[in-house]
Amino acid sequence: MRASRRQLLLLAVLVAVAIAIVRWRGPAAPVGDAAPVRTTANAQAPGAGSPVADIRLELLDGRTDNRVSADRNLFRFEARRVASAAPTGARRRAVPVEVPTGPPPPALPPPPPPIPLRFIGYLDQEGAVPRLAVLSDGRGNVFSGKEGDIIEGRYRVLRVGTDSADLIYVDGRGRQTIRLSGQ
Repeated sequence: MRASRRQLLLLAVLVAVAIAIVRWRGPAAPVGDAAPVRTTANAQAPGAGSPVADIRLELLDGRTDNRVSADRNLFRFEARRVASAAPTGARRRAVPVEVPTGPPPPALPPPPPPIPLRFIGYLDQEGAVPRLAVLSDGRGNVFSGKEGDIIEGRYRVLRVGTDSADLIYVDGRGRQTIRLSGQ
């Protein structure tokens, strides 16, 4: 009992000493900082350490050619503006020149509406007779047709399979595969 009390007391003293050391040293520097903060304790005398590079303020006045001009929109796709050539010895200044891109392409016609028929089954007969598709418009009307037949005066049956039928508008646009729904 006496030994466990001593161990507990020793542990409490060690924790108190650790807390005191952390508080005395101050908070740790953030992880992203590359340069440590200079304090009076670790400050060095000028000239006794890493050399300081000369600062050339005259370079800050001129613009470089690789900067993006302020009027350029980075989020729009367009032809790059070309700067005009300045005379030799003169200060270069980017002057935007509009490059014609041409008229926009013509709009495509809208796609045809989906075919409102449902493939509810097929009839398969022995012999040379092709498979017959059974289709419904959802309003109680039932249509049937084999490959190449025109249904409801608007749709042509291209292919009749066991799980789907391919239909197309009579004018040749809007091919659609209709899966077997069974209803």
